[in-house]
Amino acid sequence: MKTAWIAALALLVTGALAQPAGAQTLINGAGATFPYPIYSKWFDEYAKIDPEVRFNYQSIGSGGGIKQISSRTVDFGASDGPMTDEQLRQAPAELLHIPTVLGAVVATYNLPGSPKLRFAPEVVAEIFLGKITKWNDPRITATNPGLTLPDQPILVVHRSDGSGTTYIWVDYLSKVSPEWQQKVGKGTSVNWPVGLGGKGNEGVAGQVKNTPGAFGYVELAYAVKNKMPVASVKNTAGKFVEPTIAGTTAAAAAAKSMPADFRVSLTNPPGDEAYPIASFTWLLVYKDQPNELKGRALVKFLWWMSHEGQKYADDLLYAPLPPPVVKQIEARIQQITYQGKPLTAAR
Repeated sequence: MKTAWIAALALLVTGALAQPAGAQTLINGAGATFPYPIYSKWFDEYAKIDPEVRFNYQSIGSGGGIKQISSRTVDFGASDGPMTDEQLRQAPAELLHIPTVLGAVVATYNLPGSPKLRFAPEVVAEIFLGKITKWNDPRITATNPGLTLPDQPILVVHRSDGSGTTYIWVDYLSKVSPEWQQKVGKGTSVNWPVGLGGKGNEGVAGQVKNTPGAFGYVELAYAVKNKMPVASVKNTAGKFVEPTIAGTTAAAAAAKSMPADFRVSLTNPPGDEAYPIASFTWLLVYKDQPNELKGRALVKFLWWMSHEGQKYADDLLYAPLPPPVVKQIEARIQQITYQGKPLTAAR
């Protein structure tokens, strides 16, 4: 009896030890909240194609994504603001920026009746500088004829965390306002002249939605999901453009001069139809992968994401990658290695 029990126990242990051979490969990532809706969709869809791979993504903001990939605590980072030259130099090895989709950052607000508002660029900057403080200020009403705006304070809401959405927003303000460029500048976090902070796109959306008179910025998908109004913004051609997929795609026309490392700014681009506050968002991966199994899985996913995965962009209010950019991404993915040897993408 005892011998049979020992044999049974040995069989159980052997089975338990054998189990990891068929275990899933877990790939950990962290970073931007801006693309979180489409990343979640991609990870779910990709699991149907390759059930042996699972993604664990923490939506903590671009600043956190840059920090974690730089300290190698995740397998990939995600950011809407490209890493600076200094950040790249401080990383322990060469990091690549892989564009994933394009998205729009929108001005959203909380006013009675949710009127459709239009803003000139300098007015947006002056609100965030704290120079325009009332909703019925003549500089706001000038671009919104026929609307009666309330004599109500404007409460500015911004991100409290390191954020690529913030980078896009302040990159735009730096281009349209010399005063903003001089006093505040751009980055994933800045010293805000005025306002209250919210954590993540989710936090800012919640603050604006629950605070009468609030004015803030979020990624388009968060505004639509929360049924929040979005403003039209005057572009370089002098036209007021709503944040749409078409307007974001028109902004991507500026990507004709895409640099080899993909670190490009699309804000305030030329073009009649271009929405002026749009950007690529990037995954951050090491050129030479530290783990062969994870590296191969990541390379296969990157190829799928930049090809088949793009069909999910429109429904989630992102603009798909322009075909010339996809061609550049193909070449970049093929440069990813393990111990210097290419990790060929499955196609």
